[in-house]
Amino acid sequence: MSHPAENLAAAMASPALTRVEGIPFPRVGSGKVRELFDLGDALLLIATDRISAFDVILEPGIPAKGAILTGLSRHWFRETADLVPNHVLPDQEERLQALFPDRPDLQLRGMVVRKLRPLAVECVVRGYLAGSGWASYRKSGSVCGHVLPAGLRQADRLSEPLFTPTTKASEGHDLPITEEACARELGQELFDAVRTASLRLYERGHDRAGRAGMILADTKFEFGTDGTGKLFLIDEVLTPDSSRYWPADRYSPGISPPSFDKQYVRDFLDRSDWNKQPPAPVLPEEVVRGTQERYFEAYRKLLG
Repeated sequence: MSHPAENLAAAMASPALTRVEGIPFPRVGSGKVRELFDLGDALLLIATDRISAFDVILEPGIPAKGAILTGLSRHWFRETADLVPNHVLPDQEERLQALFPDRPDLQLRGMVVRKLRPLAVECVVRGYLAGSGWASYRKSGSVCGHVLPAGLRQADRLSEPLFTPTTKASEGHDLPITEEACARELGQELFDAVRTASLRLYERGHDRAGRAGMILADTKFEFGTDGTGKLFLIDEVLTPDSSRYWPADRYSPGISPPSFDKQYVRDFLDRSDWNKQPPAPVLPEEVVRGTQERYFEAYRKLLG
């Protein structure tokens, strides 16, 4: 098998993979980015190169984006395993090689994971005032029920990270909910475990990102439980698709700092006359290339 770095370089130079074909297992799910297959005793997640904005999947995809996201998730699952168990099976590397001996691209994009019951909420942690949190603060002085001091600026660091859960919508937008509503949805004991794990994961990610010259402004986690009720971290973790990363040397409160996520794509769409309804404008080559460069820069900085 060739070296993973060589496989990633080949994926970056290849056309975007937006649809996974030829997998000899039942396809049991298809999200905005990932395809889910049933292996019998486990699940296979394959990250495509699809990219979405404003809940619309865009064309074309971003070459190697799925491989970059998977590589980062694998890294962070290892780095946070002491904080909360995760869904990745310990023999996944061997199983991926056995499943796809002639498809190094799928080995890069795949994860073999436990079968779990996903929780019906997404767990957002905000360490800085940005994005929808900034919009909410400007309107009401609060974020998801957390009343904040007056006079904060865009991108200001908060005195402590906020746990701001949302609903998990199968279609359309996820909606913010208060901690109290989340506790009613999950039950108090499970809510306390999820909140504690989310805040610890954010702190670990923020610390490690800082060492890499980056700021983790906010992020989203997903969790699931097994048949005994044990909690696991699932899906992806601390990637540019689920997180807002800023370069530390360009951070300045009062403005929206440049980021290593798909904000570059959103900015292009905002400059267009698109009404945010399908179909979306086709992404120009320079936007595709610029987005790939930002994702890879995050990968390079975080993994070294």
